[in-house]
Amino acid sequence: QVQLMESGGGLVQPGGSLRLSCVASTNIFSNNAMGWFRQTSGHQRELVAWLTSGDSTDYADSVKGRFTVSRAKVENTVYLQMNNLKPEDTAVYYCSAPLGWSKAHWGQGTQVTVSS
Repeated sequence: QVQLMESGGGLVQPGGSLRLSCVASTNIFSNNAMGWFRQTSGHQRELVAWLTSGDSTDYADSVKGRFTVSRAKVENTVYLQMNNLKPEDTAVYYCSAPLGWSKAHWGQGTQVTVSS
């Protein structure tokens, strides 16, 4: 059973930065695309960034230019660097792989709160 674990969330002021980490228990990121999602209460999970096994990336328009997804040098780890954070970025952030699979694996989520 693959396990994913997010970390790095917290409280940050508008304009600040955070780096989230997603660590997998296997090398699932080596052969599969993965995604970073976020969810706020009462809303569906939103895909905000994704990374393919070939290291291609793409982003939701709402975060483009501010968020960067990358593969860490540490094995089985993917980062989400979030800069110029806005209050509307407040959400629980999840990583998931393989991206788009009905039985994709999910982490437990990490809370990001952007507030002054």
